[in-house]
Amino acid sequence: MKLSRRHFLAGGAACAAIPVATLVTAEEEKTGKNLALVFDQTKCIGCEACSQACREANNVPAQVSRLNIVREGPYGEGNDKHYRFDRQSCVHCETAPCIAVCPTGACFRDEDGVVDVTANRCVGCQYCIAACPYRVRYVDPETKAVDKCDLCRKTRLKEGKLPACVEACPTQAVVFGDLNDPKSDVAKLLRAKQTYRDKVSLGTKPKLYKVPHGKGKVI
Repeated sequence: MKLSRRHFLAGGAACAAIPVATLVTAEEEKTGKNLALVFDQTKCIGCEACSQACREANNVPAQVSRLNIVREGPYGEGNDKHYRFDRQSCVHCETAPCIAVCPTGACFRDEDGVVDVTANRCVGCQYCIAACPYRVRYVDPETKAVDKCDLCRKTRLKEGKLPACVEACPTQAVVFGDLNDPKSDVAKLLRAKQTYRDKVSLGTKPKLYKVPHGKGKVI
């Protein structure tokens, strides 16, 4: 069928008259969460309650760990002697190298911004372990699949609870929330405190923010 110039222009005008809102897909209209953590080094006392709670909540085998608290120091002398505690766990990159290199799609980001691994799709190639600049992934000795912190996505989050590390911390050194919600605890803290993130120069956009210790040095 031959389409005349007059009919073509008429059709184009009809499309232009369609309200913009009707051209937006349901997926584009959906506003998911953007979950993140803030670790306050000024409050951490190195008790490792967070690590133990993580292990229990997620059945992490004894040989490996999703979350480690690293002690540095001592700094200073006499009454000023002190240690600096840092958290090592998945930072849930917005631009995640692990997802980019995974050949099977086992590594993925969910609708709330949590980077996770589908164990039964993992073939154990360990490309993601090599690609992760934060060195926080491991091979589960029981499932033989790669694993790491998933913010308790498959355990506590699905039940509407906070991640185990957040709830277990006796000094409230770990804060969790939605970056997209200006009223969330994590968003409020980021507005109130000076923070930093590890290895931002790599362009990974990590979502583990840290309040610097104030003593010693920030790496």
